[in-house]
Amino acid sequence: MPFTRRQLIASAAAATAMCSVPPVFASSKSVKIAVGGKALYYYLPISIAESLGYFKDEGLDVEIIDFQGGSRSLQAVVGGSADVVSGAFEHTLSMQARGQAMQAFVLQGRAPQCVFAVSNKTMPDFKSMAELKGKKIGVTAPGSSSHAIAIFILRNAGIEPKDVSFIGVGASAAAVAAMRAGQIDAFVNLDPVIATLEKDNVIRIVADTRVVEESDKIFGGPMVAGCLYAPTRYIKENPDIVQGLTNAVVRANRWLAKATAEDIVKAVPESYFLGNKDIYVTGFLKNRPALSKDGFIPEHAPEISFKSLQIINDKLADFKPDYKAVFTNRFVEAAHKKYPD
Repeated sequence: MPFTRRQLIASAAAATAMCSVPPVFASSKSVKIAVGGKALYYYLPISIAESLGYFKDEGLDVEIIDFQGGSRSLQAVVGGSADVVSGAFEHTLSMQARGQAMQAFVLQGRAPQCVFAVSNKTMPDFKSMAELKGKKIGVTAPGSSSHAIAIFILRNAGIEPKDVSFIGVGASAAAVAAMRAGQIDAFVNLDPVIATLEKDNVIRIVADTRVVEESDKIFGGPMVAGCLYAPTRYIKENPDIVQGLTNAVVRANRWLAKATAEDIVKAVPESYFLGNKDIYVTGFLKNRPALSKDGFIPEHAPEISFKSLQIINDKLADFKPDYKAVFTNRFVEAAHKKYPD
């Protein structure tokens, strides 16, 4: 049957519309990542993966939800409002002790990058850790990795948690303001907060895990830090999403290992700089050695992490963890095959 003039025009329009639609190479998969302080270098690989489009390359629709501290981001996943945590590796072990299976699948940080520093305003004559008894110690959030490291360092100095007051101050401008105002006497925090306060001689550094060698000495081995982890059930049910996230983070890790100062300034959101790009870049260069270059989790990392947890949590004294259950490198291995050097 011959086409009418109207049918021909409609067919031509439809063909033109089809040709103008860009091809879809991968179906979009939605995933929510909870993070406890997105602007920190600790979590920089996921920010880079986001800004450089690495998540999109994997067909992922990623929403990064920012919280004040790693413990709150963990709570978001436990509560079901997020799927994956970008947080401290040791949380996989503490959750296993509570009967909740979590597994880390790609590493972001080789060392914690946390700094224990004392206020030059409230403690100008500080000489020893013993002087911190009865003082106010800032942490990013109660139950966070910074809180755990504060307890670990204090206990190594003979000071029990009950001997001090812990105060959550966040990991951005609020933490800077609290230290400047003398609201806390010491804190454990990260860059760019540390770099900002160091510049103005507001703090004195007591312990620095941005330095891998110092971190290994403090903890007795590789105390790995930021990673992506999720409930084991989620990983089993969503291997394609987990593989995509891993691919993106591995690429981001590699990019950060080679990035210049100019590269960083272009890729990082303006809000991360806390008003000073130069300080941010200086802090990044100090922290870069503590970032993972390849995403692999060291074989004995769980043992080191658990020893630190036992020091800060007496309830774990008799717990026997399944170290192999809290991490896997299989997704990282696949990522390196897909994106070889």
